[in-house]
Amino acid sequence: MTLKENNAADMRQMVDQLNRWAHEYYVLDAPSVPDTVYDALYDRLVLLEKQTGVTLPDSPTHRVGGQPLKSFSQHRHLKRLYSLDKVQSFGQLREWLQKVNAAVGEVLFTVELKYDGLTINVTYDDGNFVGAATRGNGVVGEDVTQQVKTIRTVPLSIPFKGKCELQGEGIMKLSELDRYNHKHPSDRLKNARNAAAGAIRNLDPKVTAERNLDVVFYSSGYEEGLGVASQRELVEFLRRNGMVTNHVFRTAKTFEEIKAAIEEIGAMRSSLDFLIDGVVIKVDDFAIREQLGFTDKFPRWAVAYKFDAEQVTTRLVDVEWQVGRTGKLTPIGNLEAVELCGATIRRATLNNYGDILRKKLKRDALVFVRRSNDVIPEILGAAEKGGEEIPMPERCPACGGELQQAGANLYCVNAENCPPQIAARISHYCSRPACDIEGISDKTVYQLMKLGVTSVADLYDLTKEQLLRLEGFKEKKAQNILDALEKSKSVGLAQFIYALGLDNVGVVTARDLAAKFGSVEALRQATQQQLTEIEGVGEVVAEGIVQYFSEKQNLDIIAKLRDAGIDPQLQKAATGVFSGKKVVLTGKLLNYTREEASKIIQNLGGEVSSSVSKTVNLVLAGEDAGSKLDKARALGIEIIDEEAFRLMTASEAERH
Repeated sequence: MTLKENNAADMRQMVDQLNRWAHEYYVLDAPSVPDTVYDALYDRLVLLEKQTGVTLPDSPTHRVGGQPLKSFSQHRHLKRLYSLDKVQSFGQLREWLQKVNAAVGEVLFTVELKYDGLTINVTYDDGNFVGAATRGNGVVGEDVTQQVKTIRTVPLSIPFKGKCELQGEGIMKLSELDRYNHKHPSDRLKNARNAAAGAIRNLDPKVTAERNLDVVFYSSGYEEGLGVASQRELVEFLRRNGMVTNHVFRTAKTFEEIKAAIEEIGAMRSSLDFLIDGVVIKVDDFAIREQLGFTDKFPRWAVAYKFDAEQVTTRLVDVEWQVGRTGKLTPIGNLEAVELCGATIRRATLNNYGDILRKKLKRDALVFVRRSNDVIPEILGAAEKGGEEIPMPERCPACGGELQQAGANLYCVNAENCPPQIAARISHYCSRPACDIEGISDKTVYQLMKLGVTSVADLYDLTKEQLLRLEGFKEKKAQNILDALEKSKSVGLAQFIYALGLDNVGVVTARDLAAKFGSVEALRQATQQQLTEIEGVGEVVAEGIVQYFSEKQNLDIIAKLRDAGIDPQLQKAATGVFSGKKVVLTGKLLNYTREEASKIIQNLGGEVSSSVSKTVNLVLAGEDAGSKLDKARALGIEIIDEEAFRLMTASEAERH
């Protein structure tokens, strides 16, 4: 045997041994050798790979993560991935079961945990791991091969030699989250679900590797000769091929049996080392699944029972009042720190003082707190009697100015001299959907206020000498801000109207106002009746716009902005593939932000609408599109996915 053949044989033996030990450690949780033995063999493999210049496809050295990617590429799944329909009560679950039984008779169901992470679709060909992608819209996802390759519970080779796509959930264990946060105190991760999703959808695979994720496999898509006929057989296949499978796997035939399993899982939820947000119930037999088929979005043979938003009790330490851009005071509850849905909760927003009274909240008393996924924590109400009354503020907590009640809310009327109001107005004006002035963060705004900036018009009087006096400012940073300010003078009319910060006027309404009136001056002269003729502009919004243009300080700022060279007029309508079309965006887009997609549509002659109606011509549906997509289907509106959108806009670019 030659030296080269000896090296190849040694390398194969080392890789197989290391992968067996890793499987025992990460999948079976039953290591047979100490870490020092594993590390010694791993180091020998690294040295041999360096000497020979050869790395086997399933070598564990792939798991450290390669060079950062420049961008994600798209991956078209070999077979569509469906999301699951949801039920949130036992009554709804019973109805679903009755439909299944009515269609196919009594069947066996499986009951499994619904992990709260990121769905991953992994492809194997001839026993080798060849790629991985996110679910995306079910047809096309993001290629995350390099990221998933770093996850030790994803085998880089398996005994099965056909071609298959296997689905699992990328998760970060709570113990791993604690370990990471202890190791990186200045870069703490808020919760395990976002940490897992952020690691997998990070362009740097080393970030994925460092977070020590797991993938729990539970489903198959495309397959060549997998040879399984039920969920039970699939789980056995996954285990035989070295994969982590569902930590809870039950079978049941009746509603009562399924209900008991769900209640058992609900009771153990808080003791698990990972996040779950429900339970998945599936028909076990694949042949019966074929009979039941699919709707447009969901399989008829599976459903997710979603747990209620998690709720805990903690102490309301105090209430502080924040002042916003319009002067509105918002109460913020400061809480005794409590763990909830994988995150440490210390603050929760309340609506207004009336909300405090309705919920009978008292300072230094226990309250119920709820949080669901990424929703801001909510204080539901008092959990005990007693505590100290929370007084309604008599003066603005930020500037000491006079307060005025309008409807349910309190407002500080000292708009010109209240620091948080000034800062919020400037930040809003500089934000991306508005004048898009790069380099002016919230922190920078407060620095600029020390230079005497009290309105957005004052930004255009800044000099480089002034900026260089600020902490952290060098020549380049100062010049970049001045350049961004100069560039902002060519802002479009719709963006400028939004930048003014009119109460209750968002991006879509600003665009409608621009199209209707054509200039700031015409908008200034608009009557309340003219304003309410615009779809989506009601009496309250119209009244706020008229009020804004009646106040001298606002008109003075607009005049100063005009003197600085900012007087946007409505530009001639663009033409292109979306000309004359009203388009609605719904769901999560993978390769565009909402702003980017909207801008593309507008630049190609289209109008972006926020709601689906008979006047809408097209719906761009991303991942997890909801009721808007259902309504579009009911109305017979044309629906495109992100890939079709990309092709439409790409062909338009080629024509130009």
